[in-house]
Amino acid sequence: MAAETLDEIADLVRAKNAGPFWMTLDVFLPTDDAFTRVAASAVVDPAVIAGLYRVDAAQVRVFPMPALRAIKISFPRPVVQGSFADRDMHSGQQHVLLARVEVR
Repeated sequence: MAAETLDEIADLVRAKNAGPFWMTLDVFLPTDDAFTRVAASAVVDPAVIAGLYRVDAAQVRVFPMPALRAIKISFPRPVVQGSFADRDMHSGQQHVLLARVEVR
């Protein structure tokens, strides 16, 4: 099977705040097969997420939800929401890095 990026497979990839100290990435898949494929890929590897978002892999939390065909990934924000150094207060643009991961 040829490699595709996550955004080519998923119905929706989004990022959002999970409070002022955490960020959450949500991945919604169209079929059970797509969910199984993505859930077995680098998309859910804490080391891959840590590399993309420059966080400690031990703090990355991955929550596969097969009944919903969704995967939630949470990790600490690099800076506190609303602080002077915060460049994306609502974490609305952070999904792009994950969406570009190749799913093999």
